Amino acid sequence: MQATYEAESFWSDTYRGRPIAILNHCGRWLVYLDHVLQPRMQFDSAEAAVNWLQRKVDRPRARSRLH
Repeated sequence: MQATYEAESFWSDTYRGRPIAILNHCGRWLVYLDHVLQPRMQFDSAEAAVNWLQRKVDRPRARSRLH
């Protein structure tokens, strides 16, 4: 992944096989995971947005509880 997103208003790539993207909208960075805008997630910098997306992908999915 190349860190060329700072000069861009939109940047996308794949991370661990999942599409990720960031979009600068009115000075705030919005994040997309699997082509879906993540609600209520806005960041002050492109780096913070990409770091959040990477952590989100790295996080194991919640497992259903068995009763």
